[in-house]
Amino acid sequence: MYLIDSDVLITAKNSYYAFDLCPGFWKSLLDKHRSGQVHSLDRNRMELQQGRDDDDLVKWVKGAVPTEFFLRTQQAEVVAAYTEVMLWAQRNSQYFDNAKAKFATGADGWLVAYALIHGSVVVTLEESRPESRNQIKLPDVCIQFGVRYENVFTMLKALQVQYN
Repeated sequence: MYLIDSDVLITAKNSYYAFDLCPGFWKSLLDKHRSGQVHSLDRNRMELQQGRDDDDLVKWVKGAVPTEFFLRTQQAEVVAAYTEVMLWAQRNSQYFDNAKAKFATGADGWLVAYALIHGSVVVTLEESRPESRNQIKLPDVCIQFGVRYENVFTMLKALQVQYN
């Protein structure tokens, strides 16, 4: 099962898979969700709904995406794993305090925790930057906790998605 990070959807909407350019991308996500292969998390839904009401992505999340697409993070095992992820981040002397604070307020830690417990693959457009001090990159957290991550194009190929 794939867990999609908010950055994948935001970047897709703003560029190569804009709703008016490639509606097939958005349809394929829902099709693959119906087959149980693609999800995101309730924490990502909150991030995605912070945009303007007339934004295409906000409208898609609120109108077209079933609530089951966004899996619930409030499971005892996930919360325990999230606590471990947050402790690792907060105790890591490599990162500046502002990087730790930003990480603590976003969905990335929840993605890692959920994937760790459920054996999911995190889908993100972020790239590993292990030397970073001012940002905690999602791939680096995945690596730290042994969680598999891929970019959206690798996921689409693995799911055999085609836009004809």
